[in-house]
Amino acid sequence: MPVHNALPHLDAAIESILGQSHRDFEFVILDDASTDGSGERLREWAARDPRIRLLESSTKLGPALSSQRVAAAAAAPIVARMDGDDISHPERLSEELAAFDRHPEAGVVACLCDFIDTDDRKLRGSERWRLARESAFVPFAHGAMMYRRTVFDQAGGYRAECELWEDQDLVTRMAKVAQVLVIPRSLYSVRLSATSTRAASDSAKLEHAVDMMYRSTERLGKHQGYDDLLRPGGDADGKVDPRVFISLGSQLLWAGGKPHMFRRLLRRGKLRLNWRTIAALTWTAWASASPTTFRKVLQLRVAAKNRLASPEKLSDGAIVWRHP
Repeated sequence: MPVHNALPHLDAAIESILGQSHRDFEFVILDDASTDGSGERLREWAARDPRIRLLESSTKLGPALSSQRVAAAAAAPIVARMDGDDISHPERLSEELAAFDRHPEAGVVACLCDFIDTDDRKLRGSERWRLARESAFVPFAHGAMMYRRTVFDQAGGYRAECELWEDQDLVTRMAKVAQVLVIPRSLYSVRLSATSTRAASDSAKLEHAVDMMYRSTERLGKHQGYDDLLRPGGDADGKVDPRVFISLGSQLLWAGGKPHMFRRLLRRGKLRLNWRTIAALTWTAWASASPTTFRKVLQLRVAAKNRLASPEKLSDGAIVWRHP
């Protein structure tokens, strides 16, 4: 678990791991140059529980490099990821480990997640419908996955060039090495807030990162590679995929905020006369004008898609992520 300024939710994240039904593990935590007191709090936790091994960085590494450092430090053959402001449900580790025991061919096992606010109130449930179709987008949260160390190493680990979408890139490459399984139940809670790593990042940098993620998945959908996209350079006009503003606005919308993405979409979006642009314009305008009603409509839409979804399950209920 890499940590940078995770207060006031850090204690809950740590407690959710230390309170797992499976108790035999080493909990490797990296303090990535926190300035909000997280480092001091982590030292207190490390003194209280011998399972915690605390690493500290005097300079901020950022999401990708801090993830790589803490993953590289883990000594176990199976590694579980955790994020510093989320919650792992008590049976998460035991159920993911059991799936590995049943499926030795699997390289990654993850679970679905629900979404909570800063007061631990549930905002919405999981998105099971994502498992019923082939998609280049990883259908689970970064912190909800567990993987074999050999598969992580063979895939090459995290890449700094994929900062802020490093999880999508990593899982995509691990899926080329071994099977990725998903437990179709929520065993993890993602906390949505305006102070997350994404929300606190520079707007232009974040928009570029999400744009790169969309461009990479578009390539994958055509069964093409995307390593050339990671080289220095890019579009001369600095415009980004309109879907970027839906992605970034969604976190604020579900957290109870009012996304103000419409004007930035007009200024920074690569607008064309197509459904992608129309969808982005409609989404950002509606979310800005009436976020409460829009959230209700989206909740109904997710519920309907979940009811209609029928992902193909293995004998034990696990689902194989179908990707291009």
